[in-house]
Amino acid sequence: MPGRSVSTPRRVIRLMTVIGWIACGLLLVCWVQLMQQLQPARVDRQRQKLTRWWMRNLIRILPLQIRVTGAPASGTTLWVSNHVSWLDIVVLGAQAPVHFLSKAEVRDWPVIGWLAGAAGTCFIQRGQGTSSTVQDQLTSVLAAQRSLVIFAEGTTTAGDRVRTFHGRLLSAAIEAQVPTQPVAVAYRYAGERDSTAPFINDDEFSQHLWRLLGSKDIEVDVRFLPLLDSTRLNRNQLARSAHASVCQALGLEDGRVEDETAEVKAAA
Repeated sequence: MPGRSVSTPRRVIRLMTVIGWIACGLLLVCWVQLMQQLQPARVDRQRQKLTRWWMRNLIRILPLQIRVTGAPASGTTLWVSNHVSWLDIVVLGAQAPVHFLSKAEVRDWPVIGWLAGAAGTCFIQRGQGTSSTVQDQLTSVLAAQRSLVIFAEGTTTAGDRVRTFHGRLLSAAIEAQVPTQPVAVAYRYAGERDSTAPFINDDEFSQHLWRLLGSKDIEVDVRFLPLLDSTRLNRNQLARSAHASVCQALGLEDGRVEDETAEVKAAA
């Protein structure tokens, strides 16, 4: 979109600031690992506070303007959100002390994997008949009174749709008997759906970050929607109800498109 780019010097300054802030994050990781050895009982609480502080300040560096409607539920909750970008993790992680679900490969990513692990990310192995193991893992997180965020589409989109929510991922809320809170996330520029924030197709992280840093401020609309009673619905009903709530909040009739064969990048 013409006129939305910032100057090259400003983009470079943003990049250097982000690199510096990531370095700060790595120092915090080292501190958390030290605390794990010395005072393990306090680590989780301190880790969540530090994670939120780090993400909130990262948002200040990035060209994002956050608008939040509603509020996270008090107490342990399973958040179910649509998924557009890796930015979703930063935006949602800044709102409340939550844990994230991620594919196991992320653990081995340079820098990002280290940061994710220190933040308490729940890593799972997909596609190898481990659905029951994954459910047990998620249930144990919720049972330990730790709120969890899942992107139930299992992939990112351009923000123009919400793909089907996978009910098996929501089973943990039923097993742990905690409420489910749908969350809708949308990125806009000048009132229109933004095309820079989505992390899709063959996007590579460093290239995407460089494009993002060259943009003027992107509006991020985060909507915390009414709670769903996980104890009164089976997993498919819960998934459909969460999906319908998110679609309605985003102004999409049912979130579906006839052609769902477009290539998208697997969710991080």
